[in-house]
Amino acid sequence: MAEVIAVTGPMAAGKNYICSQLEKEGWSCVDADILVHEAIELVKDKILAKFIPFAEQQHIKLTHPDGTINRKALGELLFSFPELLNIQESIVYPIIIKQIEEFIATHPKAVINATVLYKTPELLTHCQKVLFVTAPFFKRLTRAHKRDKLPYTQLFRRFYAQRNLLKEYQKLVPKENIEIIKN
Repeated sequence: MAEVIAVTGPMAAGKNYICSQLEKEGWSCVDADILVHEAIELVKDKILAKFIPFAEQQHIKLTHPDGTINRKALGELLFSFPELLNIQESIVYPIIIKQIEEFIATHPKAVINATVLYKTPELLTHCQKVLFVTAPFFKRLTRAHKRDKLPYTQLFRRFYAQRNLLKEYQKLVPKENIEIIKN
């Protein structure tokens, strides 16, 4: 059986840095954000069919000129309307779950890097430990703005959506299996 660790925490807290340190110790990391980006393109037609009417009402264009999904525009739409985020998750999560389970099956020491892993309890049950990475609000805001080049209003919406993240994990994971890392 594989050893599995979850690395989670809010946006721009330093999860990727923690994963890079674990990789130096022989762990193999899978980034759920990257898998989500790939999954969105795999089910692009389904996503566009569901969301184009909402996007048009908000004057948001969901595709780039080459036809690929504009993830920033999709994020703007989804974080403005949480009910749409749930619909998108129901479309892409089954793909992500399968990919991560295959990753775990082929790596004896696996790390799942995922902000909202609690939304996929079937994956969370594989984890013997949850490393919850956090950082001060303004440090995270500065990092996210520099990295993602999103308007502050979008960043505030995303931060607000993640405000109770630790509590969600504490509902599902025994306290002794959660380690908080201040980054």
